[in-house]
Amino acid sequence: MRLGLTFGYWGRGPSAGFVELAQEAERLGFDSVWTAESWGSDAFTPLTWIAANTSRINLGTAVTQMTARTPTATAMHALTLDHLSGGRMLLGLGLSGPQVVEGWYGRPFPKSPLTFTREYVDVIRQVLRREGPVALEGRYAQHPYRGEDGTGLGKPLKPITHPLRADLPVFLGAEGPKNVHLTTQVADGWLPLHWSPFNPAVYAESLRDKPEGFRIAPMVQVAMGDDVEQAMFPIKAAMGFYVGGMGAKSKNFHADLMRRFGYAEAADRIQDLFFEGKRDEAIAAVPSEFVDEIALVGPADRIRERFQAWKDDEHVTDMIVTTRDLTALKLLADLAND
Repeated sequence: MRLGLTFGYWGRGPSAGFVELAQEAERLGFDSVWTAESWGSDAFTPLTWIAANTSRINLGTAVTQMTARTPTATAMHALTLDHLSGGRMLLGLGLSGPQVVEGWYGRPFPKSPLTFTREYVDVIRQVLRREGPVALEGRYAQHPYRGEDGTGLGKPLKPITHPLRADLPVFLGAEGPKNVHLTTQVADGWLPLHWSPFNPAVYAESLRDKPEGFRIAPMVQVAMGDDVEQAMFPIKAAMGFYVGGMGAKSKNFHADLMRRFGYAEAADRIQDLFFEGKRDEAIAAVPSEFVDEIALVGPADRIRERFQAWKDDEHVTDMIVTTRDLTALKLLADLAND
């Protein structure tokens, strides 16, 4: 099982020491380092900074939002960074949700997310293969554009720059069952926001057709501490925000995912409390059992014991961990190599 380290997206400002932490992960033998974006910092710029200060570790976006850029623009970012890093780019894509797409990017949320995603990946693949001009008469992606509000002068083009790798890996950060199944058909890997080696049935149907070599790289939060409940608190705080506030109450993909894991009552309660302005109570309502399924929490011996279930999971090819704790990174490196 490969190890990766994710930094997520920035808060008020740049994450302190992220380059040095990436360098330490590289020294410890981690396979990859990942950045993200929401409605503040972008995913590609910090990754480029890391690329310039490392030499071996792979560089992934987990995720860059598809609605933020046209597929050709995203492909340009990816092929540029792949060249500059010597072939280390891993392109992780995600759709985000209606609140972000319409509120931040000022675009309509796709009525058919599956079609949007399929067309988006198709265009990126065409750019990277560079076998001819990009051509697609899709519902969302039209190359060249032939809409009534256009000039009709669009010309079929292929990239001036020759991509370094036609098979640059593409990952999708899908959550819904149909989106996960689509991911197995059009992408090289999947970035689950939550995964549980103790509850494989949640995604069994969606993964029924995954091809050989398909990578499953779940995001796993790691929090070391002698007091398990105390160590869980930051994870619960993040989950309370995602389930309670990262989306409309009637359409929240994170809440839906929690329900599929078997915690429907808790998800409903978290949302109710969050929308009532009771954020502390919403955080407290996140079940410890759920956190324990999808994260690694507690003292070293406990993490060592529970890590084995992840290592033994036949589906998991990569573990992308969230932590700033050097002791935790060293422990995970030892466990992965044991």
